[in-house]
Amino acid sequence: MKHLMVTGGCGFIGTNFIRYLLEESDFEGRVVNVDALTYAGNPENLQDMAERFPGRYVFVKGDIRHREEMARVFEEYQIDGICHFAAESHVDRSIVGPDAFVQTNIVGTFNLLELARRHQGRINLFHHISTDEVFGSLGKEGYFTEETPYRPNSPYSASKAASDHLARAYHQTYGLPVTISNCSNNYGPYQFPEKLIPLMILNALEEKPLPVYGDGLNVRDWLYVRDHCAAVWAVMKQGRRGETYNVGGNTEMENIRIVETICDIMDELIPPGDGRSRRRLITFVKDRPGHDRRYAIDCAKLTRELGWQPEESFEAGIRKTIHWYLDHVEWVDRVRSGEYQSWIHSHYGT
Repeated sequence: MKHLMVTGGCGFIGTNFIRYLLEESDFEGRVVNVDALTYAGNPENLQDMAERFPGRYVFVKGDIRHREEMARVFEEYQIDGICHFAAESHVDRSIVGPDAFVQTNIVGTFNLLELARRHQGRINLFHHISTDEVFGSLGKEGYFTEETPYRPNSPYSASKAASDHLARAYHQTYGLPVTISNCSNNYGPYQFPEKLIPLMILNALEEKPLPVYGDGLNVRDWLYVRDHCAAVWAVMKQGRRGETYNVGGNTEMENIRIVETICDIMDELIPPGDGRSRRRLITFVKDRPGHDRRYAIDCAKLTRELGWQPEESFEAGIRKTIHWYLDHVEWVDRVRSGEYQSWIHSHYGT
């Protein structure tokens, strides 16, 4: 792959993946970052890339829901590989407004697959990024494997399940070189502040209430974002075409433990003025509809076939993440205020 399209590259994981590709990996080609710049897409995340990697990083404002726009990108940049991150991904938003999830996650993926099929002689790989949420909810025992039946419980996970099935079908029906990865919950730098970990860090910093759904005992497997990026690149380089690979952090934790850990580290780094633990700020709120109880990933296939395993412990990763947010207050302020959208308007006229 010499001309790799990364969709959604201005979002949380896409940003980290592009930085990983250009700064750490053995990739030597050009990255064409295509992003519609919706609320969670921030081109300032990668503003330094074009200058640091001249000719190897290109940003294109484009919407995967519009096939004609994407067709122009395929032709202009002679795209020969695709890593597809672009998606609506916040469960709460999918409950309130599912339409955007159907249009972006299903129709957008379909458009890209059709264009890849049209250029099949040139396309070396279509890698599709998915989530463990497509598998539904686990009981107290067991793990999701690549063979686990799909049982999505929210409009978000249903839309991702549909896009997974489309990607697999295009490999089976048309021979398109496709790989799929289903990852567990990511955390790390550049994550939009509405997600659990950055929301808790920032609320704890300001000593605001820390809202926790239900009883706080929902379990997730947490994956540091750089580990995820390394896994995706390993799959793209060495993964068997037509195969799915689960990516997990081997770190199952209840949501309440995540929040308590953040409180304790914040107390250590920035002691509250009154000397009271930030745990007092934890506030239990009404659970959301269709809230899966437990996710846990078995990523033995990825380890066995490609030699990948997560490097970052949760203890080290969460500290790195907290320090990143504390060291990037200006970025946080611009994102939370929406000021970055003014920057987008001035540069792209939208």
